[in-house]
Amino acid sequence: MYEFLQNNQNLLWLLAIVSIFAFIATLVVIPWLVTKIPVDYFSPRKRPVMPRRKEHPVVRWILLLIKNLLGAVLFLLGLVMLVTPGQGLLTMLVGLILLDFPGKFRFERWIISNKQVLRTVNWLRQKRNREALKLD
Repeated sequence: MYEFLQNNQNLLWLLAIVSIFAFIATLVVIPWLVTKIPVDYFSPRKRPVMPRRKEHPVVRWILLLIKNLLGAVLFLLGLVMLVTPGQGLLTMLVGLILLDFPGKFRFERWIISNKQVLRTVNWLRQKRNREALKLD
């Protein structure tokens, strides 16, 4: 183990810098994204139709790809933050909101129904003068 650490000092420094950057970025970005969630996002039983349906198909697919890539990155960062400093569950929730996959809404509602997650999300929203999220 000591030999591995000696031989890979540059890699360890890079990982430390990336970890610090990700931690600081989530402290800024996640609260901002949480305030952008519509108050009734978790309330409806049926999901609304995709708002970009009328755009050109190529533009729509490019935006969908970017949104899903960002969601996947945030979700993976959230997983990492479950064992490192950071807002793991909140980062995962925002990543999930950006992703598109079958059963997503049910999974999001399951996460947000956790009292601690909902309390934290609503606390962040309150700090930015936003209304608390409404659940059924």
